[in-house]
Amino acid sequence: MSTPENKIPTVTAGYGENEKPKGGKGGQSKFIRSDMADVPVQQAAGSTLPLVISRKKGDDSEDGNYNPFEHRKVEHPTSDLETFVHLLKGSLGSGILAMPMAFSHAGLWFGLVATFAVGTLCTYCVHILVKCAHILCRRRKIPMMGFADVAEQAFLDGPPALNRWSRFIRFMVNTFLVIDLLGCCCIYLVFVATNVEQVVRVYMETELSIRVWIMIVTAPLIFMCLVRNLKFLTPFSMIANILMFVGIVITFIYMFSDIPAPVERPGIVSVTEWPLFFGTVIFALEGIGVVMSLENDMKNPSHFIGCPSVLNFGMGLVIALYTLVGFFGFLKYGPETQASITLNLPLEDKLAQSVKLMIAIAIFFTFTLQFYVPVTILWKGLEHKIRPEKQNISEYGLRVFLVLLCGGIAVALPNLGPFISLIGAVCLSTLGMIVPATIELAVYHEDPGYGRFNWRLWKNSGLILFGVVGFVAGTYVSIIEFHAEFSSGH
Repeated sequence: MSTPENKIPTVTAGYGENEKPKGGKGGQSKFIRSDMADVPVQQAAGSTLPLVISRKKGDDSEDGNYNPFEHRKVEHPTSDLETFVHLLKGSLGSGILAMPMAFSHAGLWFGLVATFAVGTLCTYCVHILVKCAHILCRRRKIPMMGFADVAEQAFLDGPPALNRWSRFIRFMVNTFLVIDLLGCCCIYLVFVATNVEQVVRVYMETELSIRVWIMIVTAPLIFMCLVRNLKFLTPFSMIANILMFVGIVITFIYMFSDIPAPVERPGIVSVTEWPLFFGTVIFALEGIGVVMSLENDMKNPSHFIGCPSVLNFGMGLVIALYTLVGFFGFLKYGPETQASITLNLPLEDKLAQSVKLMIAIAIFFTFTLQFYVPVTILWKGLEHKIRPEKQNISEYGLRVFLVLLCGGIAVALPNLGPFISLIGAVCLSTLGMIVPATIELAVYHEDPGYGRFNWRLWKNSGLILFGVVGFVAGTYVSIIEFHAEFSSGH
């Protein structure tokens, strides 16, 4: 009989005490797709949470023969190229337009080096997360996992001290994902309102403030976000991609015309401004919230990480594009650089006005897609608490409430710069660096260990420290910026 010390609890989709698996092969429970199990609320017990069972440590004799990729049941698996395109789509958002502002908080040459460094670090942390997911899938004989599943299972597999925190880490990952994605929605509202207001002001003598424009933009989104099926939003996604691409190309034309010499811009700025740079760059580059979904849907999941790999090619292109926009945008506009590069384009030019409107419409349509994920996570946590006859109206109520919440936050904080930095510092330094590093420490704790001289321990401690410093410094500087804004009475 095993003692408790010899057991590791594991997350699995299972059955109640009185239920038997159908067509039972050795009592193996049917796997419920991981992203269906994610719940954002901590519960002592509940049907929405996977069961926790015990498995002996060292009872991994079949692990070498178990290939999780062969057991995946994906209805429409994506090819490597499709995954590459989805990765680009997920990473190339409004963050790219904020890169020149990020460079203004770093300096031309320091920004160039630091963007590559942060981009490489973010990509490496995604590697860690996906690699640990593969190890846990083999170890526990589970075909696939979502981000929160990986975090929870890692804590259950790790040192005994971490076991009790497994539910909490799942709750925390889902909570930060929701805050990050709703924060992005707030940024989108400010972005759309600011660009539309600039163009309208050219043709109409309006005295409407940016806060009023945010409310105007929020109104139609309330109705658009009542659409519950992603399939109906696909055409809007296509339109958004085309408009965004054309808008960025035209923006490049403006940036490359009459560029001043690099010596006219500071190569490096005061250290006190760096946190705003790092917060913005992490916000722009970090796509960790979507990587597990992309990897889970692949026809050949082993191609996602490694060298060469879909992730390396995709993130390499993203980092190069972001660096180009940041470098040449700041070189062109210098101290006049605004929170979104589109706001620097000459208002009197019809072509520039079209760019502002094109990208504003693209971001407007992207709002509904970005909004879909946090609503899904929250609704899965609430659904089982509501009577079936009231579920429809309750879900619509949640959607309306969340759109109004985003609108309210955007009206309260209409300054894009510190807002972007705050979301990057709070959510993405946590999800993108601290959590993956902690997961690897837990997964490698016993087997295969931390390596010679405990190098994995030192490496991950460094990543966690970098994430914590980014979190604290970015949050502090962003709050100071907000305070300055309110103090000035804007």
